[in-house]
Amino acid sequence: MSQISTKQKVTWEDFHGPNLGYVMEVYDHYLKDPESIDPDLKEMFDQLDGPPQTKGETISYSQEMAGLQTSAEKIQKIASAVKLAEDIRIYGHLNASIYPLEKWEDKKEFLRLEDYQLSEQDLTGIPAQVLCPDAPSDIKNGYEAICYLKEVYKKSLSFEFSHVHVFEEKNWLKKMVESGDIFKPHSKEKQVAILKRLTEVEGFEKFLHRTFVGQKRFSIEGLDMLVPVLDEIISGSAESGTKTVNIGMAHRGRLNVLAHVLGKPYEIIFSEFQHAPNKDLVPSEGSIGINYGWSGDVKYHLGADRQIKDESTTRTRLTLANNPSHLEFVDPIVEGYTRAAQEDRFENGFPKQDVNKSLAILIHGDAAFPGEGIVAETLNLSGLTGYQVGGTIHIIANNMIGFTTESMDSRSTKYASDLAKGYEIPIVHVNADDPEACLAAVHMAVEYRKKFNKDFLIDLIGYRRFGHNEMDEPSTTQPTTYEKIRKHPTVREIYAKTLEEAKIIKKEEIEEIDQEIQYKMDTSYKKVPDKRVHEVHDIQMPAPILNGFPQLETKVDVETLNQFNKQLVTWPDGFNVFGKLKKILERRAKVFEDDRKVEWALAETLAFASILAEGTPIRLTGQDSERGTFAQRNIMLHDSKSGAAYSPLHMLEKSKASFAVHNSPLSEGSVIGFEYGYNVFAPETLVLWEAQYGDFANVAQVFFDQFIAAGRAKWGQKSGLVMLLPHGYEGQGPEHSSGRMERFLQLAAENNWTVANLTSAAQYFHILRRQAKILKREEVRPLVIMTPKSLLRNPNTLSEVQELSEGVFKPVLEQASLVENAENIKRIVLSSGKIGIDLSDKLNSMDEKPDWLHMIRVEELYPFPKKKIEAILKRYPSLKEIVWVQEEPQNMGAWTYIQPKLQEIASEGVKVEYIGRRRRSSTAEGDPNVHKKEQERILTSALTQGN
Repeated sequence: MSQISTKQKVTWEDFHGPNLGYVMEVYDHYLKDPESIDPDLKEMFDQLDGPPQTKGETISYSQEMAGLQTSAEKIQKIASAVKLAEDIRIYGHLNASIYPLEKWEDKKEFLRLEDYQLSEQDLTGIPAQVLCPDAPSDIKNGYEAICYLKEVYKKSLSFEFSHVHVFEEKNWLKKMVESGDIFKPHSKEKQVAILKRLTEVEGFEKFLHRTFVGQKRFSIEGLDMLVPVLDEIISGSAESGTKTVNIGMAHRGRLNVLAHVLGKPYEIIFSEFQHAPNKDLVPSEGSIGINYGWSGDVKYHLGADRQIKDESTTRTRLTLANNPSHLEFVDPIVEGYTRAAQEDRFENGFPKQDVNKSLAILIHGDAAFPGEGIVAETLNLSGLTGYQVGGTIHIIANNMIGFTTESMDSRSTKYASDLAKGYEIPIVHVNADDPEACLAAVHMAVEYRKKFNKDFLIDLIGYRRFGHNEMDEPSTTQPTTYEKIRKHPTVREIYAKTLEEAKIIKKEEIEEIDQEIQYKMDTSYKKVPDKRVHEVHDIQMPAPILNGFPQLETKVDVETLNQFNKQLVTWPDGFNVFGKLKKILERRAKVFEDDRKVEWALAETLAFASILAEGTPIRLTGQDSERGTFAQRNIMLHDSKSGAAYSPLHMLEKSKASFAVHNSPLSEGSVIGFEYGYNVFAPETLVLWEAQYGDFANVAQVFFDQFIAAGRAKWGQKSGLVMLLPHGYEGQGPEHSSGRMERFLQLAAENNWTVANLTSAAQYFHILRRQAKILKREEVRPLVIMTPKSLLRNPNTLSEVQELSEGVFKPVLEQASLVENAENIKRIVLSSGKIGIDLSDKLNSMDEKPDWLHMIRVEELYPFPKKKIEAILKRYPSLKEIVWVQEEPQNMGAWTYIQPKLQEIASEGVKVEYIGRRRRSSTAEGDPNVHKKEQERILTSALTQGN
C-alpha cells in the first residue's frame, strides 16, 4: 500500500492479489463514512471513479475483479477468502500428514469454510489467481484454489516460512510449493534405485542385529530415508559445482551413513564389531582417510573421508566429521571445515571465498536441537562475515524421543525445529515414510541454498524402531508408542508395495534386490578374520609425536624486520588514523632507530608479517581481536572520519598468503569449535583463537576435552590451533584473572599440545613462528598460551631487536645478573608468567639483593622442560629448597601438575615447597585491596630467607 503514491491518479488497476481484498474492505468503510479511515487512504479513494465495474466480455485479471459487486458483504467475502488462503499457508503444517505413526484420517477437519463465514458458492465467484496466483492453470476459481491449497499444505510434506522476512525469498518459497515445482518427477529407474537404497539401509541394520547380538549400534531404523536424503543433497550439490561436502551428525544412524554415504567397507565395520584386526582389510574404491589415532574410539563416533568421481573424473570430497557423544558440538566444527574449503588463502589480503565450492550438512537430533545451546550459537554464525558459509542444509533426524524422554518433556515448543525460526530459516516437515516427499524436500533445500546462499532446515520425522540402543527395552517407558511401532511396516516395505501396485517393479524383482544385498553382506563378513579375541598390545604413539619438536630456526634478520615495521605503519593517502592511536603507531615506527625495544603487540605483528612472507596464511578471531581486548593490537585500523577499515598486513610487499582477522560474536563455544574445524581442514594455516579473558574459555570446555586435547589420540585428527588466553592476577576479581591453566595441564599427556606462560615479547615472537613452521609436519600439535594483560606494556617484557633476529624460543628463562657465587645459593624460586615479572620487579626494588637466591621462569609448562631445569639445579651444590611460586590458589594454577615433577628431579635433602594463595573454591579475591595485600605477602615470602 505504501508503494502507491497519492500524488498521481490511482485506478483499480493499481491493486492486485491479496492487496485487492484488503483495499476493497477498507473501501467499503470509506463508502459508509469517508472520515472514518486513514486520511492518506481517503485521499487515494477520492481519486477513484467509483467502485470497480465490468468493462466488456474479455477483461484482464484486475478488470475481472472489477466486475464483482462491491456490496459490503461481497467485500467481506473476498477479504475472508484471502485470509483463509493465508492461514492455510501459515497453519497448514498443523494439519499435515507428517507423522508416520499417525493417520491423517484421524485428524479433525481444519480451517473450515464456515469458520470464515464462507461457502463454496462465495468462493466460486472469486478468480483463482486472487487466492493462489501460482496454482496450475486448471485451477479456475476461488473454491478450487482453496481446495488446492489445502491439498498442497496437508500432504506428508509441510512448510513453515511465514517467519522469513525477505519478500523475495518468501515469494520464491511460496511459488516453489504452490506451483508444484518442488515435486520433480522421478523416472522408474530412479524409483527402483530409491527402493534398492532403502533395502541396503534396512538390510545392513538387520544383518548387524542378528550377527552381533546385543551390541550397540544406534540404528537408523525408523529414519531409513536419511541415507537417500543425503545421497540426493550430495548429488544435487555436486551438479552445481560443489567440490566438498562436510557432514556432522551424532551417533544415531552413523554406521549406516558411514557404510552407504561415505563408502566405508562392510568388512571394516564388521571387524570393528567382532574386535578383529582390520589393518589388513583393503578399503573399497573411492574410500579414503579411514584413520584412527593410537588410543581410538568407539565405532559409532568415527568419521571418514571419501572422494567420488563422476563421468568427467571431477572429484567431490565427502567428509563425515568425527564426533563424540556431545551430539551437537560437532556443528561449528563442520562449519569451520566448510569455510576453510571455500577459501583461497594464497594471495595477499583477505582470503577469497567461493561459497559454491563447499557445503555443510548438519544432522541434528530432535531432543538435541532445542536442548543444546551450541545449536543456537552455531546458527548465529550463519550470517556473520567471518563465519558464514553460504548456507547450511540442516536435517533434524527426528525420531520423536530423546534417550527415554518424550518430546513434551524435552522442549517447550511444538516442533523440534522451532529454534530455527528466530534465524529466519525456512523449515520443511516431512514424513520419513514417504520417500518421494523426502526427495522433494531436498530439491527445495538445494535450490534455496543455491539461489539465496542461506540455511535451510528439513525436519525428517520418523520414529525409533528399537530403544536408545539395542540393549534397551523401550516399552518400559513408552509402551503404547512401541506397540504401534511393532505393527508398523518399514519404509522399504511401504515403498516396495507402492511401486509394486503401480506396476513399476515386480515382487520377484523386489526379492531379487533383497537377496543380492544380503549376499554382498555375507560375502563381506566372510572376509573378516574369524578371531573374536585378538592379542592386546600396549598403546603405542607415533614416533614423531613421541619425540616432540625438532630444532627449528625462528629468527628473522634485522633488515627484514625493519622493512616489515615500516610497512606496518604505512596507510593509504587520505586515511585518517585516530589521533591517539596514530602517535602509538608512529612511536613503534622508530623502534629500530631509537631504543630498539620491541613491545608485546609489535612482536606479535612482526611475527605475523614474517609468517605471511614465508607463505603461511593466518586467521585470527576473538571477541575483540581486531583492536585487542586491552587496546594493544590495533591490527585493523579504522578511518576516524569515514569508519573505513584497513590492515597493513594486507598490503605487505613480501606477503605470499592471506591474513584474516575477525571480531567474533559473544560466544566462546561455537567460535573455538569453528576455528578448530577450520584448522583441521586447512592445516597449512596458522589459526589463532583469542579469549576476551582466559576465564571465559571454560564455556568451551567440551571442545578442549573431547576434540582439541584428545582428537589426535582418538581419531588421528591433527591440529595446530593456537589458543590465546589472557591470564594474570591484577585485582579484577574472580572472572577476570585465571585462564584455568590447571585444566589444560590436567589434560596434557602424550605430547598432545603445548602449554606456555610467557614473559617476554621475544618469547612470544619465537613461539608463534615455531608454531607456524610446525603446521605441515607430523609433530604438529595445538598451542595454549596464557597471554598477559598488564604485562603487555610492562617494561620488563620488552625485548631487544636482536632477540628476534638472533634468538630462539626458550622453555626456561633464568633471572639475569643475580647469581654471583653458586656455592651461596640455598633457594631456587621457580615461577611462570606474570608472577615471575612481579618477583623480578620486587627484587629490583630491594636495596640489598639476596645472595642466597636464584630465580627461574618456566615459560613452557608442557611438555615439561625436565632436562633443562635439572641441569640448572645441578649447578648449585648447596641448594636446600626448591620453591614454586604462583598467584593462583594452591588447588589451581600449575602447582598440582608441577609438584611431582619437581620432587622427581630434586636431589636428596632438597625440599620442594609452595608459596602462593591457599586452596580456594573461587579463583581470586573480589576486593582489589585484599588482592594487593595477598600478592605482596606472596612476593615477600618468596624473596625472604626462612619463609
